[in-house]
Amino acid sequence: MSSSEPDTWFRFVRAHRCLIREIERRLAAAGLPAYAWYDALWGLESGPNGTRRMNELADVMAIERYNLTRLIDRLEAEGLVERSRASDDGRGAYAAITESGKVLRKKMWLIYEGAVDELFLAQFDEQQQRFFSDALERAATAARNSSKPA
Repeated sequence: MSSSEPDTWFRFVRAHRCLIREIERRLAAAGLPAYAWYDALWGLESGPNGTRRMNELADVMAIERYNLTRLIDRLEAEGLVERSRASDDGRGAYAAITESGKVLRKKMWLIYEGAVDELFLAQFDEQQQRFFSDALERAATAARNSSKPA
């Protein structure tokens, strides 16, 4: 890449880190848990009946299973999530968001949404948002498909 071209990847990564750091700061200032809790709670709430298999939730959140297990342990200890074993597969496990988890996720969303609107979406007009969103989806799809056997 020539030095006159924009470093799109670096700028994307830096912007993502800066935005998440600011969202974390705003959540903490409001006395709310870390962003990862929101991510997990939304990953569950957006699943069928507020439930997902643990491996599916890890895929939705794009995190490693061992990191998810520790996070779900904390959420379960707080009464925000319930776990159960899969009846069809003794090794499989499900996690489900509780009513308390839904209430907390909605409180967190008020802070999170405001930060995303102000710091990210306001930087793009509608056409730019659509273009950027489509480009990010193509990149994510390419990454997911690159690990699949040919």
